[in-house]
Amino acid sequence: MLTHYITIKAAGEHEIEIKKSRFICQLARADSETDAQAFIAACKKKHYKANHSCSAYVIGEHDEHQHAHDDGEPAGTAGVPMLEVLRRQHLKNVVAVTTRYFGGTKLGAGGLIRAYSNSVSQALTEIGLVEGRLQKTVIITIDYAQIGSLEHYLQQQAIAIAAASYLEKVALTIMVTESDVPAVQAAIIELLSGQVTFEFGAEQYSETILKNTADQ
Repeated sequence: MLTHYITIKAAGEHEIEIKKSRFICQLARADSETDAQAFIAACKKKHYKANHSCSAYVIGEHDEHQHAHDDGEPAGTAGVPMLEVLRRQHLKNVVAVTTRYFGGTKLGAGGLIRAYSNSVSQALTEIGLVEGRLQKTVIITIDYAQIGSLEHYLQQQAIAIAAASYLEKVALTIMVTESDVPAVQAAIIELLSGQVTFEFGAEQYSETILKNTADQ
């Protein structure tokens, strides 16, 4: 199981125009090649009047499923440049489809490579990326008087509070990388003089937004 990955924040699309040709990049997460192919088919159906809907995807824990298709553009000018952007960003389980509405001016091989590459990189910038890490669920139960001290510690350690419950006592849920759990637990016990209880849940992926990481 992956302990770390980077992917898109959400599905979305972004359009650029080059010499009156429209390049519409549509991005989505895909956990399998079946999902990716279904997304590609849906984009083609949506833009059935377009000249081309070129595609690329990277799927699998070890990027074992990679795809690049030029959909009628000169070989190597569309799908491969799109795939290279996904690979350079080290993205996991992402499919990209760039639909082109021809504007009447030929761009040449170099122009097409730049156009399709930029369509994906600019879409990634617009939509945004997230980093996912496999972390342990830790529920910390404390008295109300200890909230300030614990919240200050968590803020200093850049540990986000995933959930909070305010009943007879306060229960804060945090996500911690499993190898860091003993140190975090020991620090909190010392900070609160042992007046704290812990519950541990399953490991799950926690995603945080990455900023300004896509190719320009």
